[in-house]
Amino acid sequence: MVINFMLNGRSRKVDVEPATLVSELLRETLNLTGTHVGCDTSQCGACTVLLNGDAVKSCTLLAPSLDGAALMTIEGLSATSGSNRLHPMQEAFHENHGLQCGFCTPGMVMTAVALATRNPAPTEAEVRHGLEGNLCRCTGYQNIVASVIAGAAAMNAPAIGE
Repeated sequence: MVINFMLNGRSRKVDVEPATLVSELLRETLNLTGTHVGCDTSQCGACTVLLNGDAVKSCTLLAPSLDGAALMTIEGLSATSGSNRLHPMQEAFHENHGLQCGFCTPGMVMTAVALATRNPAPTEAEVRHGLEGNLCRCTGYQNIVASVIAGAAAMNAPAIGE
C-alpha cells in the first residue's frame, strides 16, 4: 500500500507492506538508522520517534498508521529548519554528559523533546516519570535527568531579541 506522510518536515510517499513496522521502514527502506531497535517489544524506548508531536515506540507501530501524519526522527532534529546546529535538547545531552555508549540516546532525546514540549519546566520527578519507558544500561540516569531539565529550559527560553 502507498502511504503519504511528512518525515522530518518533508513530504514522503512510500509503498509499504501493511505489516511493516515503522522502525523497519525507517532503518531498512529509508536508511535512517538513528532510530535504534533494542528489544522489539516496546519496552526499552531506543526506537522512540515523534508522531504528530507525541513520543511513540516505532518497533511496534505499523507503517500504514503514518498515512497523513507527521513523523520526526532524531535525524530531523536541528536548532532551526535547515540548520546543521544541534537541537537544544541534543546540545543539553552533550553539555551535561547525558550519554555514554549512545545506543539509547536517540530515543531518550526524542522522548525528552516531547516531554519538554508539553511541560516547559519539568521537575526532576516529572522527568524521571516521563522517561520511565526508556531504558539506559550505561548511566545512572542522573546526567540524563539533568540533560532533560537543561534541554527543556533551552527549548523554551525566549529567543534573543524577543
